Amino acid sequence: MKTFRGLVALAMALPTAVLPAACDRLAPGGDGLRVGLAYDIGGRGDKSFNDAAGAGIDRVRAELAGAVTEVRELAAREDETDADKYERLKLLCDAGFDVVIAVGYVYAGAPPDEGPLAKAAKECEDTRFAIVDDAGVRAPNVANLVFAEEEGSFLVGVVAARRTRTGRVGFVGGCQNSLIGKFAAGYVAGVDAARPDTVVDVRYLAGDEAPCPGFIARDEARTAAGAMYDEGSDVIYHAAGAAGLGVFEAARDRTAMAIGVDSDQYLTVGPDVRGVIITSMVKRVDTAVFDFVAGVTQGRFSSGIRRFDLASGGVGYATSGGRIDDLVPELETYRKKIIDGSLIVPTNR
Repeated sequence: MKTFRGLVALAMALPTAVLPAACDRLAPGGDGLRVGLAYDIGGRGDKSFNDAAGAGIDRVRAELAGAVTEVRELAAREDETDADKYERLKLLCDAGFDVVIAVGYVYAGAPPDEGPLAKAAKECEDTRFAIVDDAGVRAPNVANLVFAEEEGSFLVGVVAARRTRTGRVGFVGGCQNSLIGKFAAGYVAGVDAARPDTVVDVRYLAGDEAPCPGFIARDEARTAAGAMYDEGSDVIYHAAGAAGLGVFEAARDRTAMAIGVDSDQYLTVGPDVRGVIITSMVKRVDTAVFDFVAGVTQGRFSSGIRRFDLASGGVGYATSGGRIDDLVPELETYRKKIIDGSLIVPTNR
């Protein structure tokens, strides 16, 4: 098994599209910030979750160039341990990065008060950390960037119910845990609200292990989705990260429909599968990453939970491709009800 030192060397050797060349390092006492970002498995190029975080860090480079003097991105490896994740975070803070963002709940570990991020935060008290998708790590120098995935998933559930011709739709989750359960719960609730007689088939590619192999199991996703299409589902929503490309491939092969996740996947995937995507549940990880860094550059940092929901624009739905334009008035009616509290979306089934 490779040592973490070898892993870091590999990460440092990645091409600039994945790991941009560092700017001149900030001298002690300088005015700018150095920002580090540690990806979840799948990394840049997953067309979904990690790419959304990457888009946020790209905005940091473009819009905060005067306040941020260096950005460093580190990739993850699918078979790594909690110790590897801790070493990645510690590497960044030991190298003098003022801000470190951990992309994904895997950096919390189990239990979260003893996991990779908690350990790094305790040892790097002057570093301001953020973790995406975890509320369990609590420390004075850790901000928790979490999302109301169930709210956005409700809206795309309405889309699925309105677009199905067979009365049967599906959901493919990368991992069977509480986070992905929020996507499934919201989706099922949206389908039920719009068309209660619709059958929803829910399947997962892996259990609750961490790191979860389901998020990169593209072949397994293609097989699972293919079986669901063959059994009568004609719209499938995935919350499976990079593995979701397999869902799109299965839909393409059967001239069926699919719903993307995290990013507006109609814009991120290749032309060979773009036509199957009728909408995506957009989770603004890019906004969360950018706003966190921007706040620190302005002297604003607060630890604890920051929730990105429909009201704040943190989740929503995509209209690229024009496939759901006629449904927008209905979706907006539901969106307003969720925001004003007259409609409560469940977070578990």
